[in-house]
Amino acid sequence: MTATDQQPAGDPALHKLKPGVVYQPLLNSIPPQLLPRFDPVYVEHYNRYNVGRLHTHQIPIEEFRANPQKYQIVYGRAAAPDIYKITEQKCSVKGGEITIRIFEPKPIQGADGKPKKRGSYINFHGGGWVFGSLIVDHHSCKRIVHDLGGDAVVFDVDYRLAPEYKYPTAIEDCWAAFQWVRSKAEEFNLDTNRMAVGGASAGGHLAAVVAHLCRDNEFPLSLQILTVPVTDMHSSFTPDGKFDRENTPYESYREMEFTPALPAERMAYFHRHWLGVLRPEKSDDDWKISPILAPNFANLAPALVWTAEMDPLRDEGVPHTFSGLDEILESAKMFRRKCVEELRKSIGG
Repeated sequence: MTATDQQPAGDPALHKLKPGVVYQPLLNSIPPQLLPRFDPVYVEHYNRYNVGRLHTHQIPIEEFRANPQKYQIVYGRAAAPDIYKITEQKCSVKGGEITIRIFEPKPIQGADGKPKKRGSYINFHGGGWVFGSLIVDHHSCKRIVHDLGGDAVVFDVDYRLAPEYKYPTAIEDCWAAFQWVRSKAEEFNLDTNRMAVGGASAGGHLAAVVAHLCRDNEFPLSLQILTVPVTDMHSSFTPDGKFDRENTPYESYREMEFTPALPAERMAYFHRHWLGVLRPEKSDDDWKISPILAPNFANLAPALVWTAEMDPLRDEGVPHTFSGLDEILESAKMFRRKCVEELRKSIGG
């Protein structure tokens, strides 16, 4: 009888050990407790293009600035039909100039034989005041012009970014851009009584601030479109820009602390880069940082406000980035249609 025919010697449990399996979640994967609540189409998209990749707030800002295309995900955005004219012009701002991209429809002749006056929509892109460019909403701007059928010109604002240009530069740039558009009414055949502003995330914050400034300066404004806007940068963060989980008044920040599109860590990163470390003491009394703290909400332009269920910003106001996934998400397609519908009502001819 050979040794292998005999009963194994020693500890039987050790003989039964199987090859070990080490489970390590992939970098930036969707937390298991949140997974069932996401749209399955979004989960498939996110797992294909985002899981295992560093998010932009997880790399040095200098590295991102050197090669932004390396870290940007554009899959899921629908290409828009072409339009009549796209140009760029410079707008003077405090300490320099910024670029404004102009999306124009073909002029329509009125009954009097003259080109009809057009409304205008001014867009401020998202990106936490740190990221983003005119690339972000290019096709969204084209689609608005196309779908409004000649009734409006769209202006996309390339405001300056933090940390190179900290608060309040982005606000000042966007307000200057609004006034620049008004000054160009004759050139672009605009009706300055039919103007709207909007943006997503940080862009929604900037649009909300501009809406208040329009009211304060008695400039007509027909609509503000605030998509998953940031409205409170004070209550959920310590002065040195750390997430204050214990004291935040917003349950959505605790519930969605680790949601993949906009985790609390990413918002804290934006806080530090935009406001500085420590944030200026005087900023605690500045509603332009947190529009929800503005002293007066009377006589503002009507607002179309979009929030997302799976978003830490929900209580301030689908995943935070849903509006940019209109090629794959039905909720994003519905969002797009509703925005155009409201713009047609407010600034259409």
